[in-house]
Amino acid sequence: MTARRARSVPTALVATVLTTVLLAPGAAAAPPAAPVGADVGAAPALVADLRDDLAGYLRARGEPEHVSAAGLSVSLPDRLETIDVTAGTTEFGGSVPVQRDALWQIGSNTKAFTSVLLLQLEAERRLSIDDPVSRWLPQYPQWHDVPIRRLLDMTSGIPTYDDQPAFLTAQAADPLREFTPEELVGYAVAAPATSGYSYSNTNYVLAEMIIERVTGTGYANQLSARLLVPLGLRDTYYRSHLHPPGIADRMPAGYYTRTDEPELSPLRGQDVSRTSLSWARGAGAILSTTADLTRWERALYDGWLLPPQQQAELLSLVSTATGEPIEATGPDDPRGFGLGVAQMTDALGTFWFYEGETLGFRLLHAYFPESGLIIAMALNSRPDEDQLGALATQVYETLVAHGALGPASGGAGA
Repeated sequence: MTARRARSVPTALVATVLTTVLLAPGAAAAPPAAPVGADVGAAPALVADLRDDLAGYLRARGEPEHVSAAGLSVSLPDRLETIDVTAGTTEFGGSVPVQRDALWQIGSNTKAFTSVLLLQLEAERRLSIDDPVSRWLPQYPQWHDVPIRRLLDMTSGIPTYDDQPAFLTAQAADPLREFTPEELVGYAVAAPATSGYSYSNTNYVLAEMIIERVTGTGYANQLSARLLVPLGLRDTYYRSHLHPPGIADRMPAGYYTRTDEPELSPLRGQDVSRTSLSWARGAGAILSTTADLTRWERALYDGWLLPPQQQAELLSLVSTATGEPIEATGPDDPRGFGLGVAQMTDALGTFWFYEGETLGFRLLHAYFPESGLIIAMALNSRPDEDQLGALATQVYETLVAHGALGPASGGAGA
């Protein structure tokens, strides 16, 4: 997610130890975990060129984006190990290299985790995503007839709290403040309703609250028991507020440099990597490595987490232009949003992706169904002008040039 309204479309891609595995009924078992930080076996020339892609971006965009660190993981379907590459330093103007096991704030990539939890609960017949919000959260009568599904696909009409000046002012005044879900939703209660497709982080805070109401346990517990532990995501973490130093210190600095949000001007130019993520919660507060995130995306898109009905619901799309259901994106309607996932059609073909942002980080993943390629890449700033999509395109072209995607690698299928 973006730190404010999640900017889910990268511009240049237009031009992505529990003993019992607690997977949903009918979902396939996940494969064994890949070695951490492994690029052993990858062609050295490919690794060098991918590193050059990252370093070139930092040389060109380091100053204007105030970005110092870049991380990339590439997952190919015919190999267990990811290709993990980094460039740059942990601080702007610093000298400590960023490591392959660095943690990044993944922002709105968190939303797919939240959606999967709800869809697993639906598969267990503990709720339906067509239940109205009022069944589980009767304290919000103004949204009583909004189905859970409409929370997840951003057609609920519920405004986002993080566009509200009162929220932004409160966050800037105390970046270490712990916001409760009720406080976050409270900023949106009196705001004007939206129409059609309208990106709202309030939707996913409400979704988090529904998960907790249905299960009787915290969101963090459900996330760990159902997803993180069964999938072996040992470098993926969630806390609703602050992380302990052993986790927080694995993040590079993260810089907020936007100039179009006057309420947040006190944070401009600062390292905001250790501020509270309570403002994002189930909408965007997960930390992960790029390697772990590719493993998650493989499980997500290959159907390891959900039965067929719920997998189809996860990938059901509305047009971001009209808010109406569509079968798939295409040249005439190139962007679609599912239940916490997004699809795009551009010069690279049709693929799934998400770019999430927090105050100081950007992380983009993309999944190309035709080749099975998954990439995840991260940068440590949130600037006015974001060109992470251009970097993703460059990485894709490098993989094609090295034959990493096989003979049919010229595009991505739906």
